[in-house]
Amino acid sequence: MFQDARIYQILFLSLFLLVGIVTRDWSLHLSMVGTAIVTCLGAQWLMTRISEQSFTQSFPSALVTALGMSVLLRADHYLTIVLACSAAIASKFILRIGEKHLFNPGNFGIITALLLTSDAWVSPGQWGEEGWYAALFLATGGLVLKRVGRWDTTIAFLATYGGLEAIRNYYLAWTWDVWGHRLMSGSLLMFAFFMITDPRTIPNSQIGRVIWASAIALLTFILRNQFFVSTAVFWALFALAPLSIVIDKIFPDSRFSWEQSAATTEPLSI
Repeated sequence: MFQDARIYQILFLSLFLLVGIVTRDWSLHLSMVGTAIVTCLGAQWLMTRISEQSFTQSFPSALVTALGMSVLLRADHYLTIVLACSAAIASKFILRIGEKHLFNPGNFGIITALLLTSDAWVSPGQWGEEGWYAALFLATGGLVLKRVGRWDTTIAFLATYGGLEAIRNYYLAWTWDVWGHRLMSGSLLMFAFFMITDPRTIPNSQIGRVIWASAIALLTFILRNQFFVSTAVFWALFALAPLSIVIDKIFPDSRFSWEQSAATTEPLSI
C-alpha cells in the first residue's frame, strides 16, 4: 500500500490540517473538511459509475483532492465547498484530452469557487513564514516526489521564481532577509511540492516539465509583483495548465501511471 505515493500525500495533507488547526488557529471547521471529503468521494463514485471506471483505484486521488482543498480553500457556506469539490472531481472526467487532465483538479475547484461565489477565499499567508513550516514541507514533499519522480518540476518552479525575486530584491536594494521570507512562505512551498507536481496534469517529458514550471513561475512573479494578486500561484497554474498538452506534442514521452509507479518504485528506506 505504501508504495503508492498518494498514500503519502493523504497522510501528509492530514498532518498539515492538524498542524494548521493546532498551531495557526485557523478559522477551519472539521465539518467543512468532512463536507469536502464526502463531496469529493461521492462525486468520484458517481463519475466512475458513469464512465465505467474503477472507483477503488481512483479513491486515493479523490481523497487527496479533498484534503488539499481543505488546506487551501476557505468559505462561509457549505454549498460553496460542495461546488468547489464537485467542480474539481468533474474536471478530471470532463475536461481532459485522452487520458490527461486539462487542469489540476484541486486548483480548478478553487478557481471555480473564487469566480462563481462571493464567500470563498484563499489565504496565502495562513502558514506564515516560520522556518519550521518550511522544513516540514521540504521533508514531506521530498518523500512524495521521491515516489513520483517529479523533482524537476519543483526545482524549476522555485529556481525561476526565486531568481526573479532575487533580481527584484537587488534592484530595490532590499535586505536579503526579505527575499528569504518570500521564498520560505509555507503556502508557496506547499504549492510547489503538492500542487504543481500532480503527475496527471504536468508534461510527460522532463524538458517539458522544466519549461512548463518555469512559465508558471514567471506568470506568478508578474501577477504578484505587477498586479499585486495575492493568490497569483493559483491563477498562474489555472491559466497555463492547458499548455501541458501542447508541450507533450512538442516533446512526447510516456504517460505517468499511478499503478505503474507503485509497482516499479523501490521501497523507501526510512
